[in-house]
Amino acid sequence: MNAYIFPGQGAQFSGMGLSLYETSPLAQELFEQANDILGFQITDIMFEGSAEDLKETKVTQPAIFLHSVILAKTLGANFKPDMVAGHSLGEFSALVANGTLNFEDGLKLVSKRALAMQKACELQPSTMAAVLGLEDDIVEKICATTPGIVVAANYNCPGQLVISGDIEAINNACESLKTAGAKRALVLPVGGAFHSPLMEPAREELAAAIENTHFSKPKCPIYQNVTAHAVINEAAIKLNLISQLTAPVRWTQSVQQMIVDGATLFTEVGPGNVLQGLVKKIDREAQTASTTL
Repeated sequence: MNAYIFPGQGAQFSGMGLSLYETSPLAQELFEQANDILGFQITDIMFEGSAEDLKETKVTQPAIFLHSVILAKTLGANFKPDMVAGHSLGEFSALVANGTLNFEDGLKLVSKRALAMQKACELQPSTMAAVLGLEDDIVEKICATTPGIVVAANYNCPGQLVISGDIEAINNACESLKTAGAKRALVLPVGGAFHSPLMEPAREELAAAIENTHFSKPKCPIYQNVTAHAVINEAAIKLNLISQLTAPVRWTQSVQQMIVDGATLFTEVGPGNVLQGLVKKIDREAQTASTTL
């Protein structure tokens, strides 16, 4: 069974999508449509902008979404997913790919999500940290006993978990994690505590937009970050998507469940190959492929 997986924030690179634009009339049409929807020339930044330009929140998330979704659409009849999943932001790409969301609505939601998250980040200084070389339950216990807000945010693969919270709590948790034997507990250069309770203002803002957006019956199941299980009910998909901003990304568990449910090939659609690497760390026997352009 073919599992298609879609990357999240951090996969962007200067020049992303340019080859697609130059070689596919469909891609060109969709990129121009995106410029109109967003109200600015995101293609200029994607194709010619610097790494710094691409880091701007209102650009990063729509840029990765556009690269992923347009690439999937240009595959035409070759794109035959039996199941889909996306890492954080990538969940929106996956929902367009499996027909739950149309292109325009998906892009509008991603743009709103990016701006809402930026606002939430500005309300309280916060950050995230990568923890390497510890069992998940040890990381969870240390987060639970550290004063302040600090939670497990991204279960990326065994031995790699990202924590999220207020700056003081993250710094204190990192010291405790190192003492507990973590190979590394490294604060990340991010603007806020994604997938933590500190994203509640963004969750509320995005919830209203998601509730007012039409979701169609998906062509195949999506394995959502919040549950790590196959979902095909539109109402459940909406609820999980709303919960995603303040809940952890259960990527390890999602990939494991997809394998249990019959996934034989994981194809990453979008910029970079981070997810392929994570899949291999989750299950060495898993077959992976890329469609990057």
